Amino acid sequence: MQTTSDQVKSMEEHLKEKVLQVLGQIAPEADLEKLDPKKRCRDQFEFDSVDFLNFAMGLQEELKVIIPEVDFPKLGTLASCIDYLKAKIS
Repeated sequence: MQTTSDQVKSMEEHLKEKVLQVLGQIAPEADLEKLDPKKRCRDQFEFDSVDFLNFAMGLQEELKVIIPEVDFPKLGTLASCIDYLKAKIS
């Protein structure tokens, strides 16, 4: 049986995998291996506002969650995106 700490880590890894999968679909040219989780995605590779909207919509579809537009800024970095989604899904 997993401990709560293990369950949280497992959920974070699952969310990271899904976020990177969606990012890879939106920005296939991005080197996701070098993605700094604390820097804004827009600052690390070509990611315009349309790409960001497609990213948010892709996350909603992939994870079956609703992300209000007012929360979009919380998806700016890989780390903040995982934190937001973890709170949303829990």
